[in-house]
Amino acid sequence: QVQLVESGGGLVQAGGSLRLSCAASGRTFSSYIMGWFRQVPGKEREFVGNISRFGVSASVADSVKGRFTISRDNAKNTVYLQMNSLKPDDTAVYYCAARYYRNPSYDSWGQGTQVTVSP
Repeated sequence: QVQLVESGGGLVQAGGSLRLSCAASGRTFSSYIMGWFRQVPGKEREFVGNISRFGVSASVADSVKGRFTISRDNAKNTVYLQMNSLKPDDTAVYYCAARYYRNPSYDSWGQGTQVTVSP
């Protein structure tokens, strides 16, 4: 498994931007497909997006399409979530996750970082 640590969360006004980072350690970072998820208390965890091992392809959920982008820097063992035009509905704890490319599911998770968007 790989160890993941998110950072960059905080409080921002609606319409603002934040960039989340997720630093990985422990294994070969490029062996992992990286994903971002978010969760609001009392609700199921929601898929935000993911990015392929070498960053060739990335996709995001329809709810954030056109506002959020995912990128990675394998030299820095870091994946990013750039969030623009934030809305109060984006308020959640954001988690990054890693999926070994041969595995069917995400098997490493970060501790999460809180993002709060005020009206």
